[in-house]
Amino acid sequence: MDERIAILTSDGKFTGKTTLKSHAHRMGLFHATVHIWFYTSVGNILVQQRGRNKATYPLLWDVSVAGHIGAGEAIKIAAIREVEEEIGLSITENNLKKIGVFKSVQRHRDDLVDCEFHHVFLCVLKVSIHQLKKQASEVEALKLI
Repeated sequence: MDERIAILTSDGKFTGKTTLKSHAHRMGLFHATVHIWFYTSVGNILVQQRGRNKATYPLLWDVSVAGHIGAGEAIKIAAIREVEEEIGLSITENNLKKIGVFKSVQRHRDDLVDCEFHHVFLCVLKVSIHQLKKQASEVEALKLI
C-alpha cells in the first residue's frame, strides 16, 4: 500500500514534510518504521517469510512484524496496527518494550533506496503460532525458531 509518511532528516528529526512511501523510496528520503520481534516464554523467536511479491527480499525470512509509520501516526500505534495487519494479533502499548532506534540505509536499486529509522520493540507471544492469521500479501509463512 502506498501510504503517506513523514520525512525525516538524516539524523532522524522531523522535517514537517510528508510524501508517499513510493516517492520516499524512489528518492532515498529518510522516514520511520517499526520492527516488532515476538518471543515465547521458552525462548523461541517468531520470524516471518516475506511475501513472494514483495519488492525487496521476497520469500526471505525476516523480523516478526515490520512496517512504515504513517504521517502523524504515533510510533506505538503504528506497531500495534502492523501487528494486527500482518499476523492478526491484537496487542496493547503495554505489551511493547522498546529496545532502540536504528538507522538503516539499503540501496536495492537506483529507484529503490530504503533510508529508515527502525523503532524496534520486543513483545511476548502469548498465543499459539497456529492462532496467528498471516496477511497474504505481506507474509508467506510464519515460524518459531
